[in-house]
Amino acid sequence: MTQSKPSNPARVQIADDLRLEALLTALARGWDDFRAAPQYGMGFGAIFAIGGVALTYFLFARGELTWIFPAAAGFPLLAPFTAVGLYEVSRRREARFPICWSTVLRAIVGREDDQILSMGVIIFVAFSFWVIIAHLVFAIFVVEAGAGSEGIEFLTSSAGLIMLGTGSAIGAVIAFIFYAITVISLPMLVDQKVDFVTAIVTSVKTCRQNAFTLIVWAGAIAILLFLALALGFVGLLVVLPVLSHATWHLYRRAILAE
Repeated sequence: MTQSKPSNPARVQIADDLRLEALLTALARGWDDFRAAPQYGMGFGAIFAIGGVALTYFLFARGELTWIFPAAAGFPLLAPFTAVGLYEVSRRREARFPICWSTVLRAIVGREDDQILSMGVIIFVAFSFWVIIAHLVFAIFVVEAGAGSEGIEFLTSSAGLIMLGTGSAIGAVIAFIFYAITVISLPMLVDQKVDFVTAIVTSVKTCRQNAFTLIVWAGAIAILLFLALALGFVGLLVVLPVLSHATWHLYRRAILAE
């Protein structure tokens, strides 16, 4: 696979002037990438959507209602790793390299240094951690409410609403930490030959130096993914690829490699 010239991570500069206009520009370019190669975007979106439906059906069929809501709320945490292939589509389109499924799928595996796979492990662990924490919060409130509060009707009670608020607050903190370490690191690993620790540090620094703009971007991602999930996962066929392509262009705007 033809690779772009890797840059020396010591010479990477981080832009500190990202404004809201940069988000609109990234979204416009992400939409262009999706329209230019929709088969890749819809393909990865379908894989993600099918995974979400399968997970929900599996838990529902087993009667594990207490796990469905934590899993559904944390499922978007897996989206960044799914987006790796779409970062490669944007990279190759930008560099005017040929695009085919073999090169795109190879990007998910990463280079021979296994850095992207290491990030995949971190993402899976983060998702598992969130599900456990969310289930623990649910269990605590159910115990406090007493027997018979395990049903869906519990969520409409005062204790259930407090539980949802508490879980949402904890989930928001975990999700933002996760966002901060992946929003720049994953496209950087696709683009440059760096180790995942360097990529994570760069991602966190970028979020710190452009806090307001990247917090707005995090909120936009959360809202759009929620709406896509609310449509029975069908919305992911478009929302996931457009956001992924847009994140690539935001990365290219934020990281200034000499």
